[in-house]
Amino acid sequence: MKITSVDVFECKPTKMNDRVVVMRVNTDEGISGYGEVGLAYGKAHYAAVGIARDYGEILIGRDPMQVEATWEHIFRSTFWGMGGGTVINAGMSAVDTALWDIRGKALNKPVYELLGGKTNPELRAYASQLQFDWADEHRCLTEPEQYAEATRKAMAEGYTAIKVDPIGVTMEAKWAREAMNPNWRMRGVLNDKMLKICYDRVAAMREAGGPDLDIIIEVHSYTDTNTAIQLAQVLEPLNIYYLEEPVHPLNVESFVEIRKKTNIPLATGERTYTRWGFREFLEKRALQVIQPDLCITGGISETKKICDMANIYDCGVQLHVCGGPISTAAALQVEAVIPNFLIHEVHEGAIKKDMRAMGKYDIMPVSGEYIVPDRPGIGQELSEKAMAEATVYTIK
Repeated sequence: MKITSVDVFECKPTKMNDRVVVMRVNTDEGISGYGEVGLAYGKAHYAAVGIARDYGEILIGRDPMQVEATWEHIFRSTFWGMGGGTVINAGMSAVDTALWDIRGKALNKPVYELLGGKTNPELRAYASQLQFDWADEHRCLTEPEQYAEATRKAMAEGYTAIKVDPIGVTMEAKWAREAMNPNWRMRGVLNDKMLKICYDRVAAMREAGGPDLDIIIEVHSYTDTNTAIQLAQVLEPLNIYYLEEPVHPLNVESFVEIRKKTNIPLATGERTYTRWGFREFLEKRALQVIQPDLCITGGISETKKICDMANIYDCGVQLHVCGGPISTAAALQVEAVIPNFLIHEVHEGAIKKDMRAMGKYDIMPVSGEYIVPDRPGIGQELSEKAMAEATVYTIK
C-alpha cells in the first residue's frame, strides 16, 4: 500500500470561530485516514493549514502502515521536528492519527484493539468550561446563580463532573484580560473582591451539585505562582477535584511550589509537547494529572507513550480535547486502552450543533459516559457537508 495524495480541509468556521483543519491521507488501495491539526482555537489557523500542506508533501509514496517509521522520519529529518513547538507537533499529530486510522481500516480493527485492547469499557466524561454556560449558545456567565444553573444543566444530562474557570470572565462579561479591565488583575496579588467573586461562583456550583459532584478548576495560566496559591487556598474547602494550568505551562518549578501550598491535585499538558516536554514534570512529581492533547503533542503514537510514562509516576490522564470530531474520536481510542485514564473532557464547544455536524458520526456521551465506537480505525470521518463547505488543498 502506498500514499497517493493528501487532502487538507480548511473547514468552515463555526459560530464560535473555531477553525478546524483536517488531513485526509489517501492510498492506492482506496483506504483513507483522517487526522486533525489541533489548532482549531486560539490564533494559529493559517499555520495549521501550512504545516498540513508541508507534511502532506513528505507522505507521498510512503507506506502508511509504517506509522512509527514515518513519525521518526518527520521528527529526525525535517530539522524543525526535534525542535518541536506547537505548530510542528500539531502537524505531526495529524499525520500520525491519519496513519493509525488507515492501519485500523486496513486491518478491519478499531485503533484501540491495535493498541492493546480495552482497559476501560466505559469512559467517564465531564462538562467543560461552564463559565460559558452549557447550551447550544455561547455566553459569558457572571453571577453565581448562573454558574449554579449551568451546573444543573450538565447534571441533567448525566454528568457527575464539571470544569469551570471562575476567574476567566470579568463581571462586565468580557474575557479576563488586564488591558480590557485594569481592575481584574490576575497576576501579582488577587484582591479580596476578586477572590470572593471566584469563591461565590464555585460555591454556587458546589451547592447546586451536592457533595458527590466533582469540580475541576481551570485558570488557563492566567494566574502566576502567587495568585494561583491564593486562589487554590480559597477554593480548597470546596473539595476541588484538581486544578488545571495554574501557572505558565513551561515553569515546572512553579508547579512544585504551588503543590507545596495546596492539597488540590495539579494538572497541565495541553501546551506541552512529546515525551520530552512531560519528562521533567513527571520526574519532579509536579503533577498528579497530565492533560496531553493528542492532536498537538504528537498524535496517537506519542500520546500513548506519554500516558505509559506517566503511569510509572502514578499520574492520572485526562486528555485535553478542544477541537473537532476527529480530535474527540482519536482521544477516545487511546483513553479506552490506558490503565491510568481518569476522565474525558467534553468541551462546551463540542456540544454545539455546527461542530457536531462536522463529523460523519455524532459521537457523544450518554448519561455522562462514552462507549468507544468499534468501527475500524478511529471511528470518525469528516461529514460530506463539512468537506463540501471546506477550502481544500490537495497534494499529489
